[in-house]
Amino acid sequence: MSTDDLETDLTRNTENAPRELLTRSFFFLCAALSVVTTLSIVGLLITEAAKFFTLTASLMGVTGETASIVDFLTGTTWQIHSQEFGVLALVSATLMVTIGSAVIALPLGVATAIYLSEYASAQARSILKPALEILAGVPTVVYGFFALIYITPALEVVFPDIGTFNMLSASIVVGIMIIPMVASISEDAMSAVPDELRQAGYGMGATKFDVSTGIVVPAALSGIFSSFILALSRAIGETMAVTVAAGAQAKFLNPLNPASYLEGALPMTAAMVQLLTGDITGGGLAYRSLFAIGLVLFVITLVMNVISDYVSRRYREAY
Repeated sequence: MSTDDLETDLTRNTENAPRELLTRSFFFLCAALSVVTTLSIVGLLITEAAKFFTLTASLMGVTGETASIVDFLTGTTWQIHSQEFGVLALVSATLMVTIGSAVIALPLGVATAIYLSEYASAQARSILKPALEILAGVPTVVYGFFALIYITPALEVVFPDIGTFNMLSASIVVGIMIIPMVASISEDAMSAVPDELRQAGYGMGATKFDVSTGIVVPAALSGIFSSFILALSRAIGETMAVTVAAGAQAKFLNPLNPASYLEGALPMTAAMVQLLTGDITGGGLAYRSLFAIGLVLFVITLVMNVISDYVSRRYREAY
């Protein structure tokens, strides 16, 4: 490069410096806004939830009715009118939806991803991928009414004693909702596996099934596991579908007992909707319980995302 060209580039960079500074400042503000919004939400949850508990409320000088943090975290009865706030009744229902949806979505999602990545032609993939995205774009309240009107009557044929509102139909419909997330992220992880690994397997005489399940899936395991955690976090935070399909009566049920899924219960998100739409006093104990439930929900989701990030970094393959 000649001296004149170098001087021209330096002059151009100097002239573009204000524009670059403005662009950099804009993107920094966008990133900062996301961080500030997140911290504001967390701060609001912690502050308002602290007013709900007796110990922290006394430290903050808050007067009025409060609840014991021990009773809240270990209690199994949730009754607003009798001032019983045992969050385990809500957590158990949320776990049931999560476990039930995982049984449906995880194997079907991975199987779909294997087909799209390893078996489907380009034409089939161009049709199926948009179809999955459309499935993910259906409003969740529509899923809830689908469960109530179609899935529950179908289940009554097999289980005559099942209630109109039940955890099984809620789990099935949430499982259907999160299949696209599992399939899409897992398919992206499998597509990132180098073809050299596949060709090495074929060179050893392996079949396509052997290559898919024995080489591609293990190589993409970190991405697949991340899709599991993200999908389950989505299931935990699902609101409208479970509000419509699961019921409105809080019960402490055993998530590991299959018979419990035939009963209705009240997941955490549905309980929050019920409180917001009910006759509660702003600033009262029931109102503050909203933030306590939200904080528990936030902590559960945060822990799952931290686990996902750790597993993704721990088992990520570099190619």
